[in-house]
Amino acid sequence: MRYFSGMIEASDIRVGNLLWYYDYHMTETVFRVEGIHEGYVFNTGLPRSRLPLEKANPVQLDVSYLFQFGFLAGDRDYGEDPDIYTYKYNRTDSIYIRDEGDKFQPLAAYEGGFAPYGKPILHLHQLQNLFYDLTREDVFMQ
Repeated sequence: MRYFSGMIEASDIRVGNLLWYYDYHMTETVFRVEGIHEGYVFNTGLPRSRLPLEKANPVQLDVSYLFQFGFLAGDRDYGEDPDIYTYKYNRTDSIYIRDEGDKFQPLAAYEGGFAPYGKPILHLHQLQNLFYDLTREDVFMQ
């Protein structure tokens, strides 16, 4: 797992997002946000059940999270790009993301292929929030 140490803004996260912090033993510990209020993030597993926002860090997105959430890599045997990951969230619609090494680019499908849209995704909470914004479903919050 690759973690990124950097401050996160309260407006960037929502309940259900995964973040990390250094615990008492200086171990990078991932937790799920259960609440956000007045400069703190809350989770019952945190010391005192809360953490100052400046001590919470975004989780670096990597392919293992895509697989964990049910994305499928393109299959070269079928002429698909193995760096493009697909998540079908209903009968007719899918989300496409291309692995560009250090970032993931959201893609829109069209008859001739795919077109990038939006800024590249670097962190897991960005993927969680993008999916929620597109679908109003909390699939990646579980």
